[in-house]
Amino acid sequence: MSMSLRAAAKFVFRALATVAVSPALLVHALKVPLLGKDRALEGSTQLLALVPGLTGQYLRQSFLSWTIRHCHPSASVGFGTIFSKTDAWIGENVYIGPYCSIGDVRIEKDTLIATGAHILSGARMHGIADVTTPIRLQPGEFTRVVIGEDCWIGSGAVVMADVGPHSVVAAGAVVTKPVPEWVIAGGVPAKVIRSRRDAVSE
Repeated sequence: MSMSLRAAAKFVFRALATVAVSPALLVHALKVPLLGKDRALEGSTQLLALVPGLTGQYLRQSFLSWTIRHCHPSASVGFGTIFSKTDAWIGENVYIGPYCSIGDVRIEKDTLIATGAHILSGARMHGIADVTTPIRLQPGEFTRVVIGEDCWIGSGAVVMADVGPHSVVAAGAVVTKPVPEWVIAGGVPAKVIRSRRDAVSE
């Protein structure tokens, strides 16, 4: 298939997906005044997360383009992935794999998020300072996490701090402090293993 035909086909599929997802958008709009925009989003994305295959990817992208801050038409969101914050921002050619959870995050262009990664709304979502009060009753602090362009976040990683452009976060890593650009980071808590530029100079 030529590039022009492929682009035309994608345009048609996106248009059809927008029509198909319009009932879900209406239900979502009715839920927002009752539940709040973030809880309504989480429930709606739980439902849409269950639609498999390419159809599900188009439906999720279409729904998110209307309900979060930004979701580029070329973004792909896998089966089982849930969004919890309407301030999420998904850039061009971003791939988010299956079974991820996405909070208040900005994911820049060309970044890949592997299966089962969790990008949270910072590292202090739950307060724990007052030992006389149950944790569930203590206020948390939600902050935006930024994943730079052209990053790779490995399977099962937990990201609670910014990741610089062109960096790799290893599978299973737990990012609690900002990761600089052009590095590979891994471990619990995640630490810089080496610069990606080292391989170029060798």
